[in-house]
Amino acid sequence: MQIVALNWQIYLLTHSPVALGLIGLFRFLPIVVFSLIGGSFADAHNRKRILIISETLLAIFAVILAVTTFQGSITPTVIYAITICAAILTSFDMPARQAFVPSLVPKSALTNALSLNSIMWQIALIIGPTIAGFIIAHSGIEQVYILNAASYVLSTILLLFIRADGSIMGTPSIVGIAAIKEGLRFVKTRTMIWSTMLLDFFSTLLAGATALMPIFASDILHVGPQGLGFLYAAPAVGAVVAGYIIAHLGEIRKQGKVLLASVVLYAVGTILFGLSKHFQLSLLALFIIGAGDSISTIIRNTIRQISTPDAIRGRMTSINMIFFMGGPQLGEFEAGVLAAFVGAPMAVVTGGVGTLVVVGLMAAFIPSLRKYDKHTDEPLLS
Repeated sequence: MQIVALNWQIYLLTHSPVALGLIGLFRFLPIVVFSLIGGSFADAHNRKRILIISETLLAIFAVILAVTTFQGSITPTVIYAITICAAILTSFDMPARQAFVPSLVPKSALTNALSLNSIMWQIALIIGPTIAGFIIAHSGIEQVYILNAASYVLSTILLLFIRADGSIMGTPSIVGIAAIKEGLRFVKTRTMIWSTMLLDFFSTLLAGATALMPIFASDILHVGPQGLGFLYAAPAVGAVVAGYIIAHLGEIRKQGKVLLASVVLYAVGTILFGLSKHFQLSLLALFIIGAGDSISTIIRNTIRQISTPDAIRGRMTSINMIFFMGGPQLGEFEAGVLAAFVGAPMAVVTGGVGTLVVVGLMAAFIPSLRKYDKHTDEPLLS
């Protein structure tokens, strides 16, 4: 909801597409710079305490946005500064959060837990923008910021009720270059971890159709802004359905093949969307994209969490952040540039075909990824 409010407000203040693009850039760059430090920090300090501090500071940032908006003193500079600070906090919050999750459930239930987590995230992507738009239209932008601040306060209180204390199993690391290098060496020696990171990066880099969605809504499908909202929601609906199914399947066998098949599904949906001239078919294609992405995300995250000792999970997650956040961001840039030369449909189709090529190459040259069929009690050695 706050992201929608920020984007809307910056456009009202500037009426500049470039200013809108800077919001994404200012979210991405601090994470690239600080994520490795944040991961090292999460493996050196109590993860629950990190989350409480970060949630508290994010609440304060939301209050600043609400107050400056209410007073009429907010400027693009204020928005960009808060965006940068929030992104820096995310670099510390996300590694601690993801490293904390495996201590909350038995290892046998981790896949189901991650499925439910994916469902939660996708439902937020469906209803969040809708609620934000309603509040902005009827009560003002500052009310979104106030509600967001309240949500951080609530999440901080809920963290206090979690029985897990957030301590690190094993020997905590010491924040520094040596700890960061240790994390990089660990990922490098774990084939299943770095290969799934690469698969995630290249699939989202090549098959990112989100940035071109307004072009499809306006010039190809002719459905206007209301149809655009449905187009944005369709992948999330597919992800929720797939996540629900995965959560109720229990143990999944042949995870490597299922992972590769889910990325193929993602690519096929992308190609279908690029070729479609009909709104309903486009919604179906986006539904397929969301379902494939959801299955892939759940399996990748399960493999990484189970394959990583607790004392290094924060650093593994911080390295993964660069891949899973860099792929979509660079993918949107790549899609926009390619669309300028060959048109939006061909840019999307080309990306889908490229993703199929990547899947084929990785299946052929990394057989351990294709043959993966175990979630053992001990970290995998590749």
